[in-house]
Amino acid sequence: MTGGGAGIGLAVVEELVARGARVAALDVDPSGAPEGVLPVPCDVRDRASIDAAIATVVSELGQLDVVINNAGISAVGTVEDLSDDDWSRVLDVNVVGMARVSAAALPHLRKSDAAAIVNTCSIAALNGLPQRALYAASKGAVLALTFAMATDHVAEGIRVNCVSPGTVHTGFVDRMLATFPDPAKEKAAMDARQAIGRMVTPEEVAYAVAYLASPRAGSTTGTSLDVDGGATHLRARAVQKRDGAGQ
Repeated sequence: MTGGGAGIGLAVVEELVARGARVAALDVDPSGAPEGVLPVPCDVRDRASIDAAIATVVSELGQLDVVINNAGISAVGTVEDLSDDDWSRVLDVNVVGMARVSAAALPHLRKSDAAAIVNTCSIAALNGLPQRALYAASKGAVLALTFAMATDHVAEGIRVNCVSPGTVHTGFVDRMLATFPDPAKEKAAMDARQAIGRMVTPEEVAYAVAYLASPRAGSTTGTSLDVDGGATHLRARAVQKRDGAGQ
């Protein structure tokens, strides 16, 4: 599990542990991993770091059945606002980092009878969100990469899927909100983006990841599972009370 030290990643780690899985949390700083989880330092920008982390996981846990590619960083702005360095940094972590981790894990996944890869995508891959040009581009690449990997490895018995959350209320989002001139106004807009009227919780994403990672999802591959509060497909109207309603 990359990016397992906080936010969505930490929620996924906790959910998998609760279901009886042996879990390794790979992170630049894995100190936030809960008790009973193997903390493994890993920088997804560095292939040597990844190779060492995967080797540690296999050595300590004995095997590798599931890889959850969750490490990611954000970017706010239009194409005019973002530098070449911004593009290189975000794509290197969000897309190439995912490919590096998957490549390092594949030799071990081929030995498993229940191999699965779950990638963290986003509704930004298919929905035009304001001020998210670079982040959306990276998640569009994750979606395409998921389908391509699922095709490449289905004959090897390795399932590849992704979850596409709406806006999830984590520290990641709180830090991003702080970059806006009016954080409270932006948070209200993020809440309203979901048809349910609030941001998604990390735990809700974790439940979806746990399903896709489970052998019980043996016929699910090449799929993007939306956990978005209806943001992608619903166009709900604001509820208005009829005369006398609620009295």
